[in-house]
Amino acid sequence: MTTADTPHDNGLPIRLLHDRVLVKLEGNEGERRSMAGIVIPATASVGKRLSWATAVGVGPNVRSIVTGDRVLFDPEERSEVELQGRDYVLLRERDVHALAARRVENDSTGLYL
Repeated sequence: MTTADTPHDNGLPIRLLHDRVLVKLEGNEGERRSMAGIVIPATASVGKRLSWATAVGVGPNVRSIVTGDRVLFDPEERSEVELQGRDYVLLRERDVHALAARRVENDSTGLYL
């Protein structure tokens, strides 16, 4: 058995198939804080709100996402799973709306010419 065949890729007890992306939600899903620091309770009525998460595993057919990317997705289109006592969300790559952009690379000057 080669390292690619092991079921424990990235420390996870599963191997993702096809176009699946396993993500860990950032922060608490309940209360949120505004940019000014105001606490917004989970019961506050808001429009459809997308959520940020960090990709912790990707399937072999995922083309645009790598482990460690921050992804933006609709929390209503998700499947939750518990692995080793931790909660994760399983998505298809097509359910991810955007990736967080890296503004300045380590070896760049930060100037946009």
